[in-house]
Amino acid sequence: MWPVRVSCLGMGHGSEHGHGHGRTELPDYRQWKIEGTPLEEVQRRLAKRGLRDPWARNEAWRYMGGYAKPATLTEVFTRGLKWGFAAFVVALGIEYALFPPKKNGGHH
Repeated sequence: MWPVRVSCLGMGHGSEHGHGHGRTELPDYRQWKIEGTPLEEVQRRLAKRGLRDPWARNEAWRYMGGYAKPATLTEVFTRGLKWGFAAFVVALGIEYALFPPKKNGGHH
């Protein structure tokens, strides 16, 4: 399945001005299948009524790959903890290096 190339001409700028708006590679739409997703049940229920959702495939990506697994509460709170703690330590080191605590003879 070959990626589709989409040009951004006529989408805001009218021509390319070096803003990083080159050609965007889109995945082939045929890679997304509704089989094995909740959309399959939707299509089955629509078929009972003689209907069909032709755009269901456009939503199938939500149920495949990295998007298929819901985020846990632990993942939500710990995702940036490692980098956040490292940034805190660096900021703390810079603060103590540039603005050392004043020693005022033991008085508060």
